[in-house]
Amino acid sequence: MKLIPLPRGQRFFDLFRKQGALVSETLTELSKSLLEGKSRHARLMDLEHECDDVTHQIFNLVNSTFITPLDQEDILLLASSLDDVVDLAEEAGDKIDLYRIQNITDPAKRMGEFLAKAGIELAAALDQLEGFAQLKPHRLEIHRLENEGDRLTRAAIGELFSKVTDAAELVKWKDTYDLLEATMDACEHAANVLETIAIKNA
Repeated sequence: MKLIPLPRGQRFFDLFRKQGALVSETLTELSKSLLEGKSRHARLMDLEHECDDVTHQIFNLVNSTFITPLDQEDILLLASSLDDVVDLAEEAGDKIDLYRIQNITDPAKRMGEFLAKAGIELAAALDQLEGFAQLKPHRLEIHRLENEGDRLTRAAIGELFSKVTDAAELVKWKDTYDLLEATMDACEHAANVLETIAIKNA
C-alpha cells in the first residue's frame, strides 16, 4: 500500500470543506422545498451521491495515509456524521414526495429555515477546521437552533394530534416532523464532534 506523506494531509481539510459545502447546499435545498411546497428531491439525491463520494474519498485517504493531521477515529467519525446529515435531509425530501405533501405547515417551513442556518454554520466551522480556530461560536449557534427546533417540533406534534383527525395525515406529518428533527439532531452531533476535535487539538 502506498503511504502518503504528511504534506498531503492538507487534502483532508480540503475534503471536509467540500463536505461542509455539500451539507449546506443540501439543507438549503430542503428548506426551499419546504418553503415553496415544490419537490427538490432529484437535486437532494444528487447531493447525497456527491456527499457519499466525498465521504468515501476521506475514508480511502485515511486508509492510505501514514500520519493524518487528526486522529483517524475523529476523521472517520466527523465524515460519517456529516454524511448522516445529508442522508437524513434526502430522506425527508423523499418522504415529502412519497406522501405527496403539497400544503406545507408553518412549523415545517420554520424547521427548514433552522436547518438551512445550521448548514451554513457547519460549513463555516469546517472552513475553519484547519487550525481549529473559532469553532465554538458555530457549535453554540447550532445548539441554539437545535433547541429552537425541539420546541417547535414538540408544539407542532401537539397541535397535530389535537386538531388533525385524519389518520393518514397524522402519519404523514408525524413522520415528516420526526425526520426534520432527526436531521437537526444530526447537525448538532456533527457540531459536537467538531468541538471535541478542536479541544483535543488545542
